[in-house]
Amino acid sequence: MRRTISWGAVLAAAIAAAFVLALGADATPKTSSDIPADLQRLARAYPEQIMRAESDGVVMKSGATISFGVSDEAESYEQRLAHASLSDQMSVPYPAGAHYATPIGNDDPGRLRDIPFFQAMYGASEAEVRRRLVPVRWLGREALLMTSVNGVDKALGRVSAALMRLPSERLRCAYPSAGTFTYRIVAGTNYLSAHSFGIAIDLNLACSDYWYWDQQRSANGAFAYKNRMPLEIVEAFEHEGFIWGGKWAHYDTMHFEYRPELLAVR
Repeated sequence: MRRTISWGAVLAAAIAAAFVLALGADATPKTSSDIPADLQRLARAYPEQIMRAESDGVVMKSGATISFGVSDEAESYEQRLAHASLSDQMSVPYPAGAHYATPIGNDDPGRLRDIPFFQAMYGASEAEVRRRLVPVRWLGREALLMTSVNGVDKALGRVSAALMRLPSERLRCAYPSAGTFTYRIVAGTNYLSAHSFGIAIDLNLACSDYWYWDQQRSANGAFAYKNRMPLEIVEAFEHEGFIWGGKWAHYDTMHFEYRPELLAVR
């Protein structure tokens, strides 16, 4: 009896075989259960820049791979700040909203940053970052430079529009800005500030409290949490993916930076 060959079936089998060979003899496709929740949050937060999350890191659309790493609890907090991993970066939950406990110790959600990760997204040099900066009209009064990567400029524009709907007396702490892009290291350290990537803004110094200033003025180096920034301003920023330095034990109440991965629901 003569058999009829289904060329469609043959082609499907060939494609399946090629797929298996490409994966390797022992490889299996990754499912969401293989990938840590923190890495999935990162991929969702930065779809413009992250191609995919894997079990041990993220693959950027540029081709760079950033390892998740591990937190070395044997290191001092200052050492971890200097060379934080993605694991460190995601390790402290950010308390979004008006209700949060006064932070203590090293409870600084977002202050640990994997600098190579930010360099892979926003630029590995000052020149690279500058090429992606665009002006944003802040409160209808001044033009501020922010990166266009990940739509950060548009997010800040939406914050500005939201704040302009508030009563004018509530805006006194939002204007004038104390600056956005500045390629520099964090005071007293050797690592880059979030301002170096065009993702951060500082607000009116007259309403601002900063632990480092207070520590420098203190005879014994002590400082105690304080804040004068209206929560309506904070909530407008958080709604657009910015975290606030006023929710750090090392408080920096003028400071906001675009960190949507920390505002995702856990």
